[in-house]
Parts: sequence; structure tokens; C-alpha cells
Amino acid sequence: MKLVGTHAPLQRNITSQYIGRVLDTSKQETPRAQQLVKDPYIFEFLGLPMETKISENKIETALINHLQQFLMELGKGFAFVARQQHIVTDTSDFFIDLVFYNYYLKCFVLIDLKTDELTHGAIGQMDMYVRMYNDLKKGEDDNPTIGIILCTEKDETIVKYSILAENEQLFASKYRLYLPKEDELKELIEQDRIRFELDNNLEE
Repeated sequence: MKLVGTHAPLQRNITSQYIGRVLDTSKQETPRAQQLVKDPYIFEFLGLPMETKISENKIETALINHLQQFLMELGKGFAFVARQQHIVTDTSDFFIDLVFYNYYLKCFVLIDLKTDELTHGAIGQMDMYVRMYNDLKKGEDDNPTIGIILCTEKDETIVKYSILAENEQLFASKYRLYLPKEDELKELIEQDRIRFELDNNLEE
């Protein structure tokens, strides 16, 4: 049965396997970042074509134009703060793609959008942004800033042997501009579920 009207968001969550895409759904009194970060993110509501290469700026603009749906896809407790936020240091200027605040985690969440696969350069850039934000923007009552790199693909070797493997504040998640078929979506979810569980078992 397909839900309509006010139930449409629920139908989308069911179709897109919303719960399955959250990295860690274990229940705790104090939520952790892993409980809110998804992999993959699904942006089919943007209505962008899949056949042609789309620039980061165009995807970013579309996400802001569809902010309500974007916030729903991000999940619980997210509030929009800024787009292309300008950060000034003693020697340089930087622009962070998207900045949110999460009221459950009580921290800022930085999002860097990439239209290709994950690279060491993207990881290093996000690590710098998070450190910079903690130093220049984070309030005394805020928890440490979280950084999420949104990319089209992830090489698990890069994930395993980069700072992502040891930094609990940095994440890399895939995104799709379309709603994948059920088999593809299950495969994407299962790949990251296995990786997540293996990583946590190794830490215990």
C-alpha cells in the first residue's frame, strides 16, 4: 500500500530504508554521531538529471532550494546555519560548503560536498575545517564539531588507512541523486554495515 498526503514522508522513509542507512541505531541516553550519520544519503527529491556531470555548486544550490526535504533526509535535530560560511584566519580565507547545528549532539556539523570519489585531499581538508571551527566558532557549551564528506564513492582502503579510521568526529558517506533500486540500496547499506561492525569489533 502506498501512503499519500501527510504520510508521504513516511512512505519515502520506508522506500529509502531510512533506518537501515543510519550507521548505528543502538539506543543510548546520550546520542552519538554514529547514530545520526547515514550512509548513503538519498537526494532524489532534487530532481537532478543522472545522465550528465553536475557541478558541486549546482547540487549545493539545489539542496538549499529543497532545504525542508534536505533536513528531513539528514535526520533528527538538524538546523541550518550557513552556506559557504566564510572563515578567516591570520593568513588565509576559507569557505565551508554547508554548516548545520544538531540539537541532540549539541554540536556544529560541517558538510563538504564532492562530485567524485573520496580522496585523501578531501579528508585532510575536512579535518582542517573541523579543527578550525573548533578553534574559531565553537562555543564553550558546544560539543566538538563533526565533519561529513559527501562523495559519490568511497575506496575502503582510503577509509581504513586515513584519519577517518581513528577520528570519531569525521565521516565520509556516499550520496545518490536518485532513489536506488531495492537490491542496490540493500547492497550499499550492507557494505557499510559490515565495515562499521568490523571496525568496532577491532576496537573492543
